[in-house]
Amino acid sequence: MHLDDTVGEFFGIALYMSQQDILRQDGDSRRWVPSPLLYASAAVHLGAAATTLALPRLWPWALGAVIANHVGLTAAGLWPRSQLLGPNWIRLPARAGALSAVAITIDDGPDPAVTPQVLVQLAEYRALATFFCVGERVERYADLAQEIVRRGHTIENHSQRHRHSFSLMGPGGMSAEISRAQDSILRVTGSRPRFFRAPAGLRNPFLEPILARLQLRLASWTRRGFDTVNGNADAVYQRLANPLQGGDILLLHDGNAARGRNGQPVILEVLPRLLDTLSSMQLQPITLRSALSPSPES
Repeated sequence: MHLDDTVGEFFGIALYMSQQDILRQDGDSRRWVPSPLLYASAAVHLGAAATTLALPRLWPWALGAVIANHVGLTAAGLWPRSQLLGPNWIRLPARAGALSAVAITIDDGPDPAVTPQVLVQLAEYRALATFFCVGERVERYADLAQEIVRRGHTIENHSQRHRHSFSLMGPGGMSAEISRAQDSILRVTGSRPRFFRAPAGLRNPFLEPILARLQLRLASWTRRGFDTVNGNADAVYQRLANPLQGGDILLLHDGNAARGRNGQPVILEVLPRLLDTLSSMQLQPITLRSALSPSPES
């Protein structure tokens, strides 16, 4: 591909983003503002194009700069807690942390073999959680999704199909995945998601303008237990609990949950211990959505 074709593609993408940046929904609005990294990326492309036009013999260096820039953008997308590509909740807002609130987030469900037991455990501690659900699973297990909401928890957007190739999608495919999940969850639960979490936390520069258009906020986590690959409940608990403090966002899974030696999903061993610890520390689990309010409440 010629350098001018690369530059043209980049600015074509930028135009698409800018045309999609604002949408008002439910009395809330959020505008896409390119991050400093994206401004720097645009400068690199412009500089590479100008250098090649003025000094054609330097085109290998210009191309190298463009390639290095794309490597940097890719690395930022592969770092789930990165804020280089746009806003990303890795902790609750300061006012929620000051009130000793934490958020337990549970991904990849609903799962009829696991989620009902998770709901029972949460109810025993009168704790609320945020479930990042897959749209097609919400449709398949509609009664279970409705039960999650009936118990006071919230369901947020984790894409329609949880494709591992999500971060490789272009703006059209990515937008379709997120929009379809929005529609699926709204249709089943009557509540429109306010947050999005990318599959495996991986993304690319197309994501933030799509989220702004749909009035969604990206949420990752403070700590995760890697409980989809680690069946050792002690290890998963330690990753989540050391240390714990107000404002933490913690990640567990009811879908795709690893099994311990006893065959039990590891979340069912970890969650009661975690809730006990939170109670002893006087930390209150709340939903991410309630943290948007001026005064977060359980």
